Amino acid sequence: MCAKRAKLGTLITNPPQITKGVVMAKVEETIRIEASPEEVWEVIMDPHRLGDWVTAHREVEGAPDGELTQGDSFKQKLQVVGPSFKVRWKVVEVDAPKLAVWEGKGPGGTKADVRYELSEDDGATCFDYFNSFELPGGPLSSVGSKIAGAPATKQARDSLANLKELLES
Repeated sequence: MCAKRAKLGTLITNPPQITKGVVMAKVEETIRIEASPEEVWEVIMDPHRLGDWVTAHREVEGAPDGELTQGDSFKQKLQVVGPSFKVRWKVVEVDAPKLAVWEGKGPGGTKADVRYELSEDDGATCFDYFNSFELPGGPLSSVGSKIAGAPATKQARDSLANLKELLES
């Protein structure tokens, strides 16, 4: 299944929806990486390696060394479009090396939920990436609608391509 999805470059992006001034969007991506789930996990769960593959990443603060576990938290400075911003991430669920679920809180009441699902696929790894986010109304909703569409999709796709290149080289 993963090989077929990855070959097709499947990306599902729900167009940003604005309800009562809150921008809500979702990005889903699947990629096949020629590395074991353990090797992929080692990179994606090390916050000090985010700069190696996440295109929007600018810096990390207060992160523990090594692999993140359930309950760990840290701040990440990101830049998707326009000025950079900080998100406080908390790892809320872990089943290594198969599943990681994160909750993020950013400026002005922004929220994000990120889910990494890894599965073995014929000696490689199928990485299913899910990101849903809410940006509150007011001045941030107009900015949020610009970030939530194509830029968020491009960031996800480019980041996963970077991870694939990093692990396969």
